[in-house]
Amino acid sequence: MNTVKVKNLVLGEGIPKICVPIVAKTKREIIEEAGSFRAIPVDLVEWRVDWFEGVEDLEQVKDVLSDLVAVLEGTPLLFTFRTAAEGGERAIDPAAYAALNKAVAATGLVDLVDVEAFIGDAVARDIIEAAHGEGVKVVASNHDFGKTPPMDDILYRLRKMQDLGADIPKIAVMPQSRTDVLRLLEATTIMVERYADRPIITMSMAGTGAVSRLAGEVFGSCLTFGAANKASAPGQVGVQELSEALQLIHKSMQ
Repeated sequence: MNTVKVKNLVLGEGIPKICVPIVAKTKREIIEEAGSFRAIPVDLVEWRVDWFEGVEDLEQVKDVLSDLVAVLEGTPLLFTFRTAAEGGERAIDPAAYAALNKAVAATGLVDLVDVEAFIGDAVARDIIEAAHGEGVKVVASNHDFGKTPPMDDILYRLRKMQDLGADIPKIAVMPQSRTDVLRLLEATTIMVERYADRPIITMSMAGTGAVSRLAGEVFGSCLTFGAANKASAPGQVGVQELSEALQLIHKSMQ
């Protein structure tokens, strides 16, 4: 299994890394929230730009990014516009989605961009190729807030992301039962053991799926999302508690 290195962060080995999302509407709120991360264990920061009130103005996005990078002081940054179709704050035309992600990758201010794998093959490939051309890594993602798909479908989605050329495939699904959580964890293990040649991220959402956010080292998910202030998805655990749980599981595996 290959690893993915972003600045000094290596994804795909050891304890799963912790990503903390920023979900805020104004530049002031975004920068203040980022500043508060100095006091918590965070490996990667995700800016959920779909929450930002000025997202339709590229110059405002770039302005925030410039100050955000300065405040983060070397912590890698993941840029994400989560579409309404996948649980985000607003809808966006695929062409505008591609233009935004490509323009942001070209600024040199972000380390990774999130590309929704099912936005359309041509659009996804276009963004991935452009990002790689700028030296930016890509997380290909898929979010199912309604259900946990069958095993074959979960594996199909993850393998498709790999085929699209993403550096890290990611899937998040909603459990309707405890059995759904087990299915997601089993699919993660099968993907890692049989198909993946790069790190993957998987999670089962809501409280029922919280174990999937803690046990990535056991089953094969390289990164987990924790909440510092406002959670960006159902079931996110507080960062401090998340870090302690990850450390405890890591020690038990030695």
